[in-house]
Amino acid sequence: MLMRPGKRGTVLFLLFVVLFALACTLPATSTPNNPPVVDATKVALEIQATNMVLQLTQAAMNAQQPAAQPTSPPPQPTVEVPTEAPPQIQPTPTADIEALIRSARVLVYENTDEYGIGMWIQDTLDMMGIKYTQTGSYSGHFMEYLNSGTKYDLIIVGAEAKDRISGEFWDVINTRLSRDKAALIAEIWYLDTEANGPISKILGGCGIRYRKDYNLADSIYWWDPTHPVFNEPNTVLPLLHYNRYWANQTGDQIRLGGSGDATMLAGLTAKRGEEGVLATCYDGRVIIQTFSDHDYNQSDILPLWENYIHYTLKNHFLALQQ
Repeated sequence: MLMRPGKRGTVLFLLFVVLFALACTLPATSTPNNPPVVDATKVALEIQATNMVLQLTQAAMNAQQPAAQPTSPPPQPTVEVPTEAPPQIQPTPTADIEALIRSARVLVYENTDEYGIGMWIQDTLDMMGIKYTQTGSYSGHFMEYLNSGTKYDLIIVGAEAKDRISGEFWDVINTRLSRDKAALIAEIWYLDTEANGPISKILGGCGIRYRKDYNLADSIYWWDPTHPVFNEPNTVLPLLHYNRYWANQTGDQIRLGGSGDATMLAGLTAKRGEEGVLATCYDGRVIIQTFSDHDYNQSDILPLWENYIHYTLKNHFLALQQ
């Protein structure tokens, strides 16, 4: 073990003192004929002096040792206290609903095909990119699809022309409304002859009643202009401008009545009254329109029908999720 320079000097000095003391106790000369006489007292003093020097040397060495550093306790492991996870933000259903709307199964009866005046409901579905089953004016085919095992998300009755969907058709459609929570859009101008028949189940469940018919198209005013039917996805202005195609029996008037949740959306008067021509009910799954599309401008009707389809399908899929 190497000794520091300071320690080395101290030890050498003390050894020098010991040697000097020993030298002083020895006799000056000795001869073989005169051997030295051992003095016990001197020997004891020498031993005592030597022990004292050793003790002083050890004390000096201890003084040169650095002070012992206190030992730090080993670091304690960090204990992570579990914290409550932040609440999960539920995604809005908007994106999923929009995807469901685009993939909806739609059954359409639209009887303007034989008149050659345009299939505006079909045009709207094509514009929206929604696939559909179109029967045109073939009511027999329409009934076959209604009685099939296919669950349709939306049933459209575009009975604008003078052919009619009546009687048992509405029984089957009513079953679809209650059993499958299907959506329904009905454009119908002849409630004066149907109101007391099977369609009455749908009208009563909706919360509307037939009031009276009217012959010629007139301006239509929005009674609830902030309603989604007039604003999603298109903002549609009231149908104040008309272009009469049908010379008579153009539509009917409806009013509130029954046990349903109907909202009257539009009518033939500027202020809300009993001359209604557009209503929604069944938690937004059903729209009843009692005016005729082709009495108005196509550029106004197609965006309105897009809103109809979007609104009823949205509420249909929301109902299925409940």
